[in-house]
Amino acid sequence: MILSLTSLLEIHDTYTKGHNEEVANLSKEIAQEMDLDPQVVKDTYWAGLLHDIGKIVIPQHILNKKGRLSDDEYEIIKKHPEWGFKALKNSKELFELAEYILNHHERWDGQGYPNGLKGEEIPVVSQILALADAWDAMTSQRSYRDPLSKETALREIVDNKGEQFSPVVVETFLKLKGKTAVEILT
Repeated sequence: MILSLTSLLEIHDTYTKGHNEEVANLSKEIAQEMDLDPQVVKDTYWAGLLHDIGKIVIPQHILNKKGRLSDDEYEIIKKHPEWGFKALKNSKELFELAEYILNHHERWDGQGYPNGLKGEEIPVVSQILALADAWDAMTSQRSYRDPLSKETALREIVDNKGEQFSPVVVETFLKLKGKTAVEILT
């Protein structure tokens, strides 16, 4: 069922083709490296596959727009975590995933959305999804820009450690990439 929902989203949003799988796989690797409980690792993977499911209700002309979004269009895009949560929350089996999806755009510094959670208020799975989602978005072709180089994207991750991203998740991600923050910043 989850794979079917992901396929439906990929039909609706051409730029997410493969994105959900990339986010799911990277999120799972990070969760494993953090030595999280095996069930949490599985939940992290499934939440990664579904993290953008709320985008199904966003009009295609906004999702696939070439160029910069207007403020109103961006506000619509920012609703996708809430819509994903609403779509999944009534399922006993998917409720925890719904919570993770709701919070995957929260920021470590409290400047994220939809609820402005900060630091450890953000579920660890959502912290992981936030980094994996950003990494794949930065390193993939988008309607509004070309992909960043891996080096530039790594620098963005390190520069936003403790602001956008959990410091522990960043360090775990860097370890998986065989890098250190010092190497990236020099």
